[in-house]
Amino acid sequence: MNDRNRAQRNQPGRSAAERTRVQPSRTVALDVISAVRESDAYANLLLPGRIARAGLSPADAALATELTYGTLRMQGYYDRVIARAAGRTVDKIDPPLLDVLRLGAHQLLSTRVASHAAVNESVALARQVGSRSGTGFVNGVLREIGRSTPEEWRARVLADAKNEDERYAALSSHPAWIVRAFHRALESEGRGNELEALLEADNIAPRVNLVALPGLADPPKGARPDRFSPVGFTAGGGDPQGLVTGAEGRLRVQDEGSQLAALALTRARPILPGERWLDLCAGPGGKAALLAAEALAGGATLVANEIVPARAELVRRALAAVPLDVPVWERDGLGIGAEEPEAFDRILLDAPCTGLGALRRRPEARWRKTPRDVAELTALQTGLLDSAVAALKPGGLLAYITCSPHVAETRAIVADALDRHRALRPVGTADIVQSVAEERLDLAGDADLVQLWPHRHLTDAMFIAVLEKAGGDASAPEASDQ
Repeated sequence: MNDRNRAQRNQPGRSAAERTRVQPSRTVALDVISAVRESDAYANLLLPGRIARAGLSPADAALATELTYGTLRMQGYYDRVIARAAGRTVDKIDPPLLDVLRLGAHQLLSTRVASHAAVNESVALARQVGSRSGTGFVNGVLREIGRSTPEEWRARVLADAKNEDERYAALSSHPAWIVRAFHRALESEGRGNELEALLEADNIAPRVNLVALPGLADPPKGARPDRFSPVGFTAGGGDPQGLVTGAEGRLRVQDEGSQLAALALTRARPILPGERWLDLCAGPGGKAALLAAEALAGGATLVANEIVPARAELVRRALAAVPLDVPVWERDGLGIGAEEPEAFDRILLDAPCTGLGALRRRPEARWRKTPRDVAELTALQTGLLDSAVAALKPGGLLAYITCSPHVAETRAIVADALDRHRALRPVGTADIVQSVAEERLDLAGDADLVQLWPHRHLTDAMFIAVLEKAGGDASAPEASDQ
């Protein structure tokens, strides 16, 4: 800055906000981070609109994205650093100022942003959200952080850890209960030594993956085919949302693991014309669109169900890309088995879950979920699975899917269902998924179940179990001995 500009910025009568121009990407990032904290907003839904509203250039949009997701992913680690630098726990810091401190800490410890820029613009942001004393506090804390290297801060945070779980939790910025859950899931496959790699993968921004609805679209020129999904690809460049809009939804953003999960149901065996399918929990509609395209090609019909009206509308929009009449019900999935007994040949149950398998994409979810959520969701998952079994025709196929690797939401749910439903049996999910995949997947554990992983497959941690209902009355579970 030249002397003239510096003098203008410090003119009497000019407000502090006028004297300090904050880079718009930082303003957008702080806005989203604050909304996540204040109103449980989802960063992946909110950020694109805020970027568009601010009219950010591609470079500024990329910076805003990195600042937002990087801060949210590593929030737990930054809180430990901030507490040490501030000499107080973070719950004693005014929440808007803590948002600013987290954003500043991310720039100081995990980016190439110059220290003076990170501190000065953070102070300017603090001036907008806090008092004069708060501004001085932010300045002091961030300067204290900047006096030590990232490596020195890592050593200090590690020194505070009381056990191995805390060590992993601190450095990977995951709650300790999630670390333990991940470790248990990996150990169930005999791969407990992959915990650190999994936690690291959770903190790496995922690629933007897309699907070309089979029979309706092909990947654009320059696209790179997925390693595993036969209908997936990554764009060679440009705005993926532009591809989606230009293809009227026949090209869609969708994780490769989600594609494999849907295809495990549709390609487990040849489709017979006239089959009737159900997507029991269809919102927001990505898997439903893929099922609809597969149904159209095979001569089957599809019904999509979504109890939440707003999400049901998203399902209708997703299905609009497929020239197939797909009714969208807004029923309680728990009652469909009784209302539609033995009515469907194939059912996809993408069960509501903790979403712990998608923390790369929704990093804020790790700070929202608690072990209590698991207990509540497993009760719902069990009820929905019972309903799906009741709605399934004898000889029909049911795919139980969750975007969570938590054993209580995956293996335990399936084992319990197999124990209680006499006519339900597994049909070798690992072989099914391997037959669908373009390249052989590194799978471990039970051959009747598939658990995908971000560190091993570069997908969300999708769990897939394909089950078949034999003849006889399997709609009613056996009475428990307990």
